[in-house]
Amino acid sequence: MSTKIVDVMLVGAGAMSATLGNLLKHLDPSLTITMIEKLDAVAMESSDGMNNAGTGHAAYCELNYTPEKEDGTLDLSKAFDINGAFERSLQFWSYLVKKGALPEPRQFINPVPHLSFVWGEKNVEFLRKRYEAMGAIHLFSDMEYSEDHAVLKEWMPLVMQNRDPNQPVAATRVSYGSDVDFGSLTRNLVKNLEQSEGFNLLLSHRVETIRRQPEGHWTLKLRHEHTGESQIIGTRFLFLGAGGAALPLLHKSGIPEAEKYGGFPVSGQWLVCDDPNIVEQHRAKVYGKAAIGAPPMSVPHLDTRIINGKPALLFGPFAGFTTKFLKNGSVLDLPKSVNKGNLLPMLSAGIDNLALTKYLMTEVMQSHEDRMNSLREFYPDAKSDQWKLAVAGQRVQIIKHDPKTKRGKLEFGTEVVTSADGSLAALLGASPGASTAVKAMIEVLSRCFKERLETEEWDAKMKEMIPSFGKTLRDEPELLRKVRAYTLETLQLR
Repeated sequence: MSTKIVDVMLVGAGAMSATLGNLLKHLDPSLTITMIEKLDAVAMESSDGMNNAGTGHAAYCELNYTPEKEDGTLDLSKAFDINGAFERSLQFWSYLVKKGALPEPRQFINPVPHLSFVWGEKNVEFLRKRYEAMGAIHLFSDMEYSEDHAVLKEWMPLVMQNRDPNQPVAATRVSYGSDVDFGSLTRNLVKNLEQSEGFNLLLSHRVETIRRQPEGHWTLKLRHEHTGESQIIGTRFLFLGAGGAALPLLHKSGIPEAEKYGGFPVSGQWLVCDDPNIVEQHRAKVYGKAAIGAPPMSVPHLDTRIINGKPALLFGPFAGFTTKFLKNGSVLDLPKSVNKGNLLPMLSAGIDNLALTKYLMTEVMQSHEDRMNSLREFYPDAKSDQWKLAVAGQRVQIIKHDPKTKRGKLEFGTEVVTSADGSLAALLGASPGASTAVKAMIEVLSRCFKERLETEEWDAKMKEMIPSFGKTLRDEPELLRKVRAYTLETLQLR
């Protein structure tokens, strides 16, 4: 019996697969696409609203994106990259809103100012230096800065409530920051795909095997999670965008590019308050400085969140450790991911990151009052009985072989891995995640659909969807002014 072959297969029904599917469908509506999801619904893992920070990461408030170098100056390179990446996401979402492919913006994105907040003279000096460096660049020229307690009380009343008036404090603010409900965004992106011809969504299906066929396509054996029935589907292009599960799926593919990759899982938890009397007093994402030894995803922040239309306050995340690669995964995920190719990189990375392991164990052992005391550094009047603990998502940080040191290197970013012939791509890693989905998926297109992306038709369509495509906004002040005005108006972020 012949195997059905589709043009594109997307494994994982999260923000990454949904973004790539929509890009491809707008570039070529004739493409046949199948999306496979192990769970019973879309966006239930990393893209779910409670499983991520919901911050439209633009480097406005995240202090870990502007580290201090040994000479005392700041490294702004990551801030430039992340800001440019998020601008691409805003442009693509705006295009989809204009086309009616996404709903009214407030269903998935809301204006929430982005603030950095620090206390203590040394930290105030750092933030002042950061503001001066970033404010001089057009990407961040709208950033405000203050050390005035009265001004900061207007920006973030709960944070300044009953705070010592003599305590040195400082904050920066960008008023058009955003809170993104990536769960709602993803569900609407998939809904749009379902309305197009040639798209098929298979929920409750697990990928059991991935095989490369002599003819050049891939075949996947799928098993239904509830009925146990199996089927085999072929595809000319395979994308593995299954969050933490992307790594073991990449290993299943057998491509040599995957051999030396390993993963280190990190879990998270939030303190959550949904008391409307408190929630309505705070309208901001307030980011502080990470504790020494903490991974980047554990930068503390007190956030306004709007998830499924309901506002709440979240504080955290508090890191934890489990051997699961997904929130709905198995405790055997980590040991099963070890193979002869990645064993040494994983062992050496573990030895080199003992401080991180110790930090995670300390986080796991915290009591509710320990976590409340961390919150009170941001919100001095926080009452323990008004906050509850909720489990956040699971992230798998990349461990990769470093050819220079011959050891494993633990990385906290995201990385696209592709086969030599471009017929398979996978997205590994965590931060900054879904905010930069459009940039990441453009990278997939540039590697795996290079010839078509260089055609006049696809190039013109990409520039229609993403006006800054092929350009660097850091070098194009006038273009930035135009596209930012367009996206802020279209997405109602002013």
